[in-house]
Amino acid sequence: MAKRHASAVKRNRQNEKRRERNRAARSQVRTEIRKAREAIGREDVPSAEVELRQVVGALTRAGSKGIMHRNAVSRRVSRLSKQVAALKKSTA
Repeated sequence: MAKRHASAVKRNRQNEKRRERNRAARSQVRTEIRKAREAIGREDVPSAEVELRQVVGALTRAGSKGIMHRNAVSRRVSRLSKQVAALKKSTA
């Protein structure tokens, strides 16, 4: 913990707030991804489509806020979309 300068103490407080906020957002994204993968695993097409929409929203928010890199967001969305599309095709 910084103690020498007031600006360093303030910076430390800001970093701590941001770290907590980022952790919560990352955790939310992971939860959404897990739910989508479980729906895909159950081969539940309607549920998988709903969960995919939730995941895309959560990932896009995380990418726009700098919590995740834009390309990582795009890659994850693409892979999940591909899995849901394959599931739809296999059950149709």
